[in-house]
Amino acid sequence: MNGYKLIAMDLDGTLTQHKSPLSDENRAALDALRTRYHLMMAGAGMCARIFRQMGRYPIDILGNYGMQFCRYDPQTQDLQLVRDTVCPCDRESVERRVTQLRQEFGYTDFAGDNVEYHASGCITFPLLGTAAQLSDKLAFDPTREKRRRIYARVCDVFSDYHVFIGGSSSFDLAPSPYNKAYALEEYCRENGLHKEEVLYIGDDYGMGGNDESVLLAGFPFLRIDDYRDFPRLTAPLLD
Repeated sequence: MNGYKLIAMDLDGTLTQHKSPLSDENRAALDALRTRYHLMMAGAGMCARIFRQMGRYPIDILGNYGMQFCRYDPQTQDLQLVRDTVCPCDRESVERRVTQLRQEFGYTDFAGDNVEYHASGCITFPLLGTAAQLSDKLAFDPTREKRRRIYARVCDVFSDYHVFIGGSSSFDLAPSPYNKAYALEEYCRENGLHKEEVLYIGDDYGMGGNDESVLLAGFPFLRIDDYRDFPRLTAPLLD
């Protein structure tokens, strides 16, 4: 027996292609896992979006890096909102700091807005701007090397946020202390779980990835590099 009571998972890249529906194969793998473990999603986006993308799969969801939590209600077959934290955002300060970084690294030519603001208090720093063409964004930094080179500096300037290398050409920022490790640690405290009883499954575990904090926090971690491998890599958990 492995001793796990909870399996928490990322979505995009781990269970699905980016912003794509849950496949029949991975849904079947989840069905098998939930016969033995409690399952939970730990996402960067809102719970409702994760729920829709998964085809309303019956699962609890930590959203917005733990700022939001929804529990699945089997009677209504819908999500029950438990927590929805909104953090204040000093937009003047954010705009000033993003502009400083653009000038420092030469990203002063951009399309649309300087910053994308989210209702939760999270922000996105789009290096190419909010209105950049999709083709330009996809071609900009496919290996993430451009953003990794300036990642430490962005973290320094935004020390009051957790900074993640997001999408294809941007940085995602969540107000401190929120990140996936913080969310899972809070969940464990609230539910009497020990860290070693929680297995996390994720694909974005490299520098600046939104799963990296969970790996560095010492949670048991199953790395997935291709969402199509999910059934094969999780099969040993059923032995």
